[in-house]
Amino acid sequence: MLAEVLTENLVTTDFSARSKNDVIVGMLDMLCRTGKVRDRDAALQALMDNESRMSTGMEHGIAIPHAKTDAVDELLACVAVTKKKIDFESLDRKPARIFIMTLSPKGRTGPHIRFLAEVSQLLKDEKRRKQVLSAKTPAQLLSILTDSEL
Repeated sequence: MLAEVLTENLVTTDFSARSKNDVIVGMLDMLCRTGKVRDRDAALQALMDNESRMSTGMEHGIAIPHAKTDAVDELLACVAVTKKKIDFESLDRKPARIFIMTLSPKGRTGPHIRFLAEVSQLLKDEKRRKQVLSAKTPAQLLSILTDSEL
């Protein structure tokens, strides 16, 4: 599913965010550049509301800010890697450097759940996380994320 929703312009290896808020706003801007987010403010509100209910900081330096919103008609996703470690109120209390954002329509649960399951399965692998962190270009990062053979 990652290969279906991610493109080179939706992944970045040198994301310059400095805070949790910067990450969310910057990644939303990446998604908005696709032209598929009808209402940026509504999408941002949905992301912030979801984050205020429960941090989307996971473990192993990964955070997955996500929301369901009427601002999109299909699942959208992007991936950003930062040089700087960012406090995302993660479950393991460690800062994050790998960020995966997804927005999906309110009425459809299946694709959202499948996407989150695939991402968490992929990044459970320490070797894969290290490859993601060491990717030098968006093309290289995309290949690491979508190549099931690695």
